[in-house]
Order: sequence, then structure tokens, then C-alpha cells
Amino acid sequence: MELLLENIRKYIPLSHSDEKTIGSLFHRKLIHKGGHLLKAGDVCRYVTFIESGLVRYYINQDGEEKTNYFNKEGEFVCDYMSFLPQGPSRVNIQALEDTVIWVINHHDLQLLYKEVVHGERFGRLAIESVFVQIIGQIASMYTDTPEIRYTRFITNYPDLVQRTPQYYIASYVGVKPQSLSRIRRRIASTH
Repeated sequence: MELLLENIRKYIPLSHSDEKTIGSLFHRKLIHKGGHLLKAGDVCRYVTFIESGLVRYYINQDGEEKTNYFNKEGEFVCDYMSFLPQGPSRVNIQALEDTVIWVINHHDLQLLYKEVVHGERFGRLAIESVFVQIIGQIASMYTDTPEIRYTRFITNYPDLVQRTPQYYIASYVGVKPQSLSRIRRRIASTH
């Protein structure tokens, strides 16, 4: 719970009363490696905070899994396109490691916004941060080469390179695993 509170404090100050409210609204769960926080077609019922572990977002396209994002400890996880309107999700969110999470449902999130002094400000700032990351990732898929996307990935997430199977990283970068191997060899030979 302390990592969750610490993360929220990056956005807003918290009183002791705010911390108690947050503690009563979030619930701790364990998702085992390979388990899903969300499957396509289901409604995303929770905003999730990762205390420890790693997840990937992916879609199935013509029988092929395409990884489009990763989240690790200290980050929030949610399919907001499903969560906000409470409609069916188009993505899957899968644990790549045993993952300890804190979840809050849609109703309780509304209570957090109302009962925590700066709760609505927290919600706005957190979603703005997610929005900027997603827009940057979309722009990169259209403007950057796979090599640039991979270089940015290893620069921004050096710890994930060891924790994530290479075929998921290849999918995230937008190439086949063989192409990622060639990119990695090229980068290694220039350093």
C-alpha cells in the first residue's frame, strides 16, 4: 500500500484521513504469471496499481498476438477505453511475472474523487500522464524506425529487457523476432 500512496503523492498531497480512505477503497490481489487481469471482450472493472511484477497489453489480430504496452511496479494499469464507459475491452492484459496489484473499481474510484481532498485533481493528472505516453507511442509507430523504437525501449526501460521475452519486445517494436535479433546485433556492433 505504501508504494501506491507514494505514487499518488507524486500528484497530490495526502492527509492521514485521505490515506485511510484510499486504504479502504483499494484491494490487494495476486495475479500469477500467465494469468490475465483483463481479457478482450470483458469489461475492464478496475484501475489497477502494480506493487510488484510486470504486465503486457496485447491484442489478437488474425491469430497473432501483438503486444502494445508494458506496465511494471509503481505504475497504474487500465484499459480506459473499456473502464470509463464500462463497455467491452478490445485488449488483453496479462501478467508476465507473479504480480501483486491493488485494484479499485469504477464506483469506488468515484468515491475517491469525491472523498479525497484533491482526488479529482489526482485523476486528471494521472490520466493526462497516460494520454501523453500513449500519444507518444502512437506517433513513434508512424514516424520512427523499428531500430529507433527498440533503442528508445531499452533506454526508457532497461530493466524490462531482462524481464520480458524477446518475442514480446519484438512485437512491441513492430518486428518479427528475427528482425529484432538483427537490430540488437547492429546496436551491439556500434557500441
